[in-house]
Amino acid sequence: MKIKLIGNTSGLLAGVNYLSEDLNFTIANDGYPILVVNRPGPIEIKVSNGQGGIFFEKKIHFYRALGLWLEYFKKGKEFHVVEHPQFETSGVMIDASRNAVLTTDGLKMLLRKMAVMGLNLAMLYTEDTYEVPEYPYFGYMRGRYSEKEIETCDDYADKLGIEMVPCIQTLAHLREALKWNYSNEFRDTEDILLVGEPKTYEFLRNIIKAATKPYRTNRIHIGMDEAHQLGLGNYLKKNGYHNRFEIMNQHLKEVVQITKELGLKPMIWSDMYFRLGSKSGDYYDKDATIPEEIIKEIPDVQMVYWDYYHTEEDHYERMLTMHKLLVDEPVFAGGLWTWNGIAPNYGKAFRTTEAALKINKKLGIKEVFATIWGDNGAETPIQTALLGMQLYAEHTYHQEVSLEHLSERFEFCTDCPLEHFLLLNKFDETPGVMKDNLFESNPSKFLLWQDILIGLYDKNIEGFPMGQHYKKLIQPLHDAQKNSRGMNLLFHFYEELARVLSVKAELGIELKTAYDKADQEAVHTCLGKIAFLKQNVEKLRLAHKKLWFSTNKPFGWEVLDIRYGGLLTRICTAEERIQEWLHDPSTKVEELEEARLFYDGIYNFGEEGTLGRNLYHRIVTVGVFSD
Repeated sequence: MKIKLIGNTSGLLAGVNYLSEDLNFTIANDGYPILVVNRPGPIEIKVSNGQGGIFFEKKIHFYRALGLWLEYFKKGKEFHVVEHPQFETSGVMIDASRNAVLTTDGLKMLLRKMAVMGLNLAMLYTEDTYEVPEYPYFGYMRGRYSEKEIETCDDYADKLGIEMVPCIQTLAHLREALKWNYSNEFRDTEDILLVGEPKTYEFLRNIIKAATKPYRTNRIHIGMDEAHQLGLGNYLKKNGYHNRFEIMNQHLKEVVQITKELGLKPMIWSDMYFRLGSKSGDYYDKDATIPEEIIKEIPDVQMVYWDYYHTEEDHYERMLTMHKLLVDEPVFAGGLWTWNGIAPNYGKAFRTTEAALKINKKLGIKEVFATIWGDNGAETPIQTALLGMQLYAEHTYHQEVSLEHLSERFEFCTDCPLEHFLLLNKFDETPGVMKDNLFESNPSKFLLWQDILIGLYDKNIEGFPMGQHYKKLIQPLHDAQKNSRGMNLLFHFYEELARVLSVKAELGIELKTAYDKADQEAVHTCLGKIAFLKQNVEKLRLAHKKLWFSTNKPFGWEVLDIRYGGLLTRICTAEERIQEWLHDPSTKVEELEEARLFYDGIYNFGEEGTLGRNLYHRIVTVGVFSD
């Protein structure tokens, strides 16, 4: 449609042009007139007597209001809608360190969606995926961003009213950066820096300067989380044992001094202070005690309380209250559960978000953001985060958010029905998994990658109609692919995944049963299914590849190519071994001779309502994978 913006549109038109194609409108002199008024107060949109109105305070409020206005105008009636922002800052943290590094076009796509939703903070999490001139191996072959790429995206975000903030690491989570020999003199453990070493602070000054140079903001997230072995590696050899609270504070003071000299305002993840104050090292320990003398020594930083796990409102209230003993205005970070496996876990994301944001509003927390992690190879596509982002956005402008309201807003902002995205939740919320998948089961991942002959998770799924479950998803996903503008690659990938899992999910069980009975006809039937998988796993790989390259740099895809290649090769090996047995049943397939055991290892919670969860290297083999 055509619209005409009247009033003070200074600083808005560039962003309007960015959004025009996505929202299907053009600016024209003969367009529908909309009065634009920048003033303090809530968002207000209306149509009355043939004229529209948009009233807003912040630039980000204008872009949300513009989307709202277009959404309501399509209904063909006069309207007057008011929204009251609940937070000063609300946004997302985008993981660019787990192999998937968004291209500038991919990041711009996400920024446009954020603007229409009304999210005004984009943190780019880069452990080593940005250029540091002094260290050519820093981010080498990892798809690191150039200074120009980040500067371009920062300019784009600013036009949309979004603050981009660098999010780096300055203590732990630096395994990929520290694996090269240049770091030998300032490495404590394989992923933690050596506190107190002058070369450590030379390194940190260089990476902080490089990380912040392309951004217009003076804010920076300097990490500091999950340094579990702090002071227990080379530091211990060099200095002997020291109180780890003191080591943490000593290091934080040094890093904050660097940021202060560079004119920066730092924030950190808060967990290490709570872990060190817990006898069990648990971040969320209600009995954790941080000594008063340590609290007094904490430098002037914002603290980010991150919590992706809890569904109880009183838990969040207790933790936020404890944080307020450390800093006046803590920041909250929740999770969108894009890292569960190869599909999103919307059930857990929704349950945790609803509880957390309700308490954040109650306690007057000013800044919140949602993390979009990509653990274990970023198998889950970034587009799946859009639904969780929409949930955060609606909570940012409303006290309560109904599913009906969320559905309407999501379809407008993404041009895709909410029910299509909810299909993706069924990949892991399967038979045998509790409602909302609160124990984070990821059968779609372990059933895809597990070996047909070894079947480490076969016992876990025994008796559940997994194949039939995935078969029922194929047609709805095919329909979603045809009816979702701009999301066809996403739904094509998941359609192919459902097709593969509909056959592969229970194939190991069928093969083992047939083999144990020496039922050659049944084994031959399994052989036919293996032939089907050889063809369709390759189709799945190609669909995944096309989707990956639509938003991400090529670096990191090699890991998934290797996973698919391993899967295809093992399928071929299984086919060959079974053919040999059919030719001569007196031979043995040793893997099928072994009795199947329930997977009783890491990530097994021993609870009903979960089939298990694991990382790739623990799914494909119990052999030595890399050490």
